[in-house]
Amino acid sequence: ARSRGAAGAALLPSMLMFGVILASSGLLLMIERGILAQVGPPPPHPPAGLSRRDGREPAAELELEVLRDTRNRTIRALCGQRSMPRSVWELPPGQRRTVLRHLLVSDKYRFLYCYVPKVACSNWKRILKVLDGALESVDAQGKMDHKSDLVFLADMKPEEISYRLKHYYKFIFVRNPMERLLSAYRNKFGEIKEYQQRYGAEIVRRYRKNGGGSAGDDVSFSEFLQYLLDEDVERMNEHWMPIYNLCQPCAVRYDFIGSYERLQADASHVLERIQSPSFVRFPERQAWYKPVTAETLHYYLCNTQRRLIRELLPKYILDFSLFAYPLPNVTSEFCR
Repeated sequence: ARSRGAAGAALLPSMLMFGVILASSGLLLMIERGILAQVGPPPPHPPAGLSRRDGREPAAELELEVLRDTRNRTIRALCGQRSMPRSVWELPPGQRRTVLRHLLVSDKYRFLYCYVPKVACSNWKRILKVLDGALESVDAQGKMDHKSDLVFLADMKPEEISYRLKHYYKFIFVRNPMERLLSAYRNKFGEIKEYQQRYGAEIVRRYRKNGGGSAGDDVSFSEFLQYLLDEDVERMNEHWMPIYNLCQPCAVRYDFIGSYERLQADASHVLERIQSPSFVRFPERQAWYKPVTAETLHYYLCNTQRRLIRELLPKYILDFSLFAYPLPNVTSEFCR
């Protein structure tokens, strides 16, 4: 029985990828034939947690409900497949380590938060530290320490992990996959010397003729995407690993999926749900922060080889489909 169980676990990644390829092939064909050419940027998302008592437009409330229903139905359909994991214990060891290392724990407020880099995770970590008393205010100045004063589910015993997964409130925040990749690219290779030296220099050396002398601070977006295309998903750096692989929404049944596009409203909804103190609020965006705008994303995508984007989509197709994000439109008409 142990042997058969191990064999089944080993088959999970390959069976999942087979399903992803089948699902994504039709979507990619739509792009190739230009069916999505008329699709513009998605409409602005309304805030979370609206009801008619809020005095908001019924149309905004309906749009939000449709989005959430789409996400819930898609997740149920995919996760209901027999080959999909029903718990973290059914995941292969490497995948289980990844998700447990990204689940942050608050025993005081009984919740689990799966942090996703480049989806406001630094601010959420600040909030956890404030709730635990390790930080006075979410506005405290200084470099963010992403390890100290935080409790990770991976550090607990199996029975402690199972109890919290069953009884605690669980939430995650997601973001448009291509926007998240562009944000990681601009931040890590445009500002962080450690990433330039560790990843940038190797990317340029690998994909640029006579690129051996690069300091790694001049990586092009196309070179970055080519690197992702050749990289094993399970070995990716967390800043560009797909959200599905980081947080495993089939093995962990999240109670709430917030989004970067409605960050303040969705964060307020979570803080209210966990009954945090009234003085704890989600931090405002820093004045120096340069967000990825729709125009910026359009520029980068339309100046990148379509082949790269088309071939990269299967690696991130679950993030697009499960969280109801439109596929990138890189047709000639849209980019003209």
